[in-house]
This record gives sequence, structure tokens and C-alpha cells, in this order.
Amino acid sequence: MSVKISKKIMSNLGKTNAEFNLIEEGDKILVGLSGGKDSLTMVHAMKEQQRRAPFRFEFIAVTVSYGMGENFDALQAHCKEHGIPHEIYDTNVYEIAKDKIRQNSSFCSFFSRMRRGSLYSAAQKYGCNKVALGHHMDDAAESFFMNFIYNGQLRSLAPKYKADNGLIVIRPLIQMRERQLAAAALENNMPTIGDEACPAMRFDVKMPYARENTKQMLHAMEGQFPSLFKSLNAAFKNISEDSFFDPEKFSL
Repeated sequence: MSVKISKKIMSNLGKTNAEFNLIEEGDKILVGLSGGKDSLTMVHAMKEQQRRAPFRFEFIAVTVSYGMGENFDALQAHCKEHGIPHEIYDTNVYEIAKDKIRQNSSFCSFFSRMRRGSLYSAAQKYGCNKVALGHHMDDAAESFFMNFIYNGQLRSLAPKYKADNGLIVIRPLIQMRERQLAAAALENNMPTIGDEACPAMRFDVKMPYARENTKQMLHAMEGQFPSLFKSLNAAFKNISEDSFFDPEKFSL
């Protein structure tokens, strides 16, 4: 069964790519493939973009194994069926976590850092100059409000940035809604992997209440203000730095 990515998703991908120069001539891109709805839709959109683009680029999908006996057979078979180059990158993150994570402690940031570091290492192993992550507009909005409410920072998720090791990290889906990606995965009957693949499910740790609370808050806000996410997307590109409380801005 062939996978069909909607015109709306491909149009958004193309516009985002043109706006931020995410994918360029000669790139070799590692696409982080967790097997969730976002990353599976992204890897198929990247394959379609590869077919359409007026320039040449390569990509390889990489799935990080945490070393806890995960079964990626269905994901590997799916990639093979659709001609997507795919590798499993083995790590011992699960063993490391046993020593690093305290009972009843938060786990999201720890596994996020470890997974990101593993993808960077894999990118160097496979000769990639860029890493593509599957974050979308809902993630960017949640990140913004979590940083605002819990950390006192105005911070979100950039479409493109350079990591400390020199790799360029890109987020091709950053201007898309989560529901678009979920619909694409569902319509194409993709073999999605859910929370069962998260190593934190095997630890006695706190669930990420801050993110869930933020999701619920945004859902309620969008119900009252239907254009909320469209406005946030515009606001993230229209930042008036000199209107905030930065003393350096007033050293006139």
C-alpha cells in the first residue's frame, strides 16, 4: 500500500523549507525516526520532497534503541517496503538511566537529552551534516508556554539551529499542527509506536504534568480563540525585542 502525503502537508513543508533554508543542495540528513505519528509522517514527507525538489539531497532514517529489548520489526519492514533507508542505532541509555534517574524524579528532559545526543552521534557515524527532528507547531507552542510559566523565559523551538558539535538541526514540520500529522498516519495505516517505547514507562517516575497541563490550557484557549496557533506562528516571527525588560536595550 502506497503512502499518500496530503497536498497541504507538502505545501507547508515546501514553504517552511524555502523560508528557513532547511534542506539544501548536497545535504545528507539524518531523520530521527522514533516510530511515532510525527516522525513517520515526516520521513514519508521527506521522501516525497526528495522526489519533488529541484536539487539533490540524501536522507537516512535512524531509530535510537535504548537497549531494553525493543522490537522494531514492523518499523523496519515498513521502511523497507517504501524504500526508506533505515538504521537502528543501539545505545545503553536504559542502563545509564537506572543509575541516573532517582525514584519519583522527572524523566522527560533526561531522555530527551540522551536521545538527542545519540542522534548526533549517529549523524557523525553515517556522515550526515544535518539532523531532522519531528517537532510541530503544537510542540513549539507548548514549549513557549512551559518556559514562560515554569521557567520565566521567552523561549520556543527554532526551525533551524547549529548544535555545539557543528551539526545543523532542522524541524521541517514546525509550522504544521499535530492533528494534521496524526490524520496522515491514521489515513495511511502507518505502524506507529506509542508510549510503550518510552523507557520511562519502566521506572517509578513522575509523569510530565507540566506538559499535560499546558496542552489542556492551549486546548481551552484555542476553543475560545480559534486563530490562536496561527497568531502564535506569526508572533514567533514578529518579535519586538526592545519592548521587553532587558537593561542592555536601554543603555542609550
